[in-house]
Amino acid sequence: MHRLKTRPQFQSTLAGGTVARTAHFALHRLVLPVPGEAPPAFASASTGPEGAAPSPALFALPAGAAQAPWLGAMVPKRWARRAVTRNAIKRQIYTVAREHAQRLPHAAHVVRLRATFDRKQFISASSDLLKQAVRAELQQLFARAVRGPGPSGAA
Repeated sequence: MHRLKTRPQFQSTLAGGTVARTAHFALHRLVLPVPGEAPPAFASASTGPEGAAPSPALFALPAGAAQAPWLGAMVPKRWARRAVTRNAIKRQIYTVAREHAQRLPHAAHVVRLRATFDRKQFISASSDLLKQAVRAELQQLFARAVRGPGPSGAA
């Protein structure tokens, strides 16, 4: 699994759309072209105020590198005030994603924290209880993403 590192990579992926949601997380996906095939429809879509389309060069790999999904994690201070909490959540995101990597399509993915975990329930910034809750919800998020959106949309 490759990691998203630059702001343009994150912005392009977030513009790709939401494929799964849970109470605290959202998973965004941008389908990437397979080398040697025609570029997908996203190449002509506008992604920002500048009207620029995402460049396939954003996700270019060295020759001979394996085709694997890309992943990034966004854990804003707004929803996780303490750095220890943000780092623990990011570690859980990357660990759970690694477990589901074989079933994810060749695409760029961003897992975004979209709500805070209740500080009254999870008193410690990095408690085992918080880690278990985050892990369970991430398992649910990736299961929904692999299965695809149901009849009700992005769930």
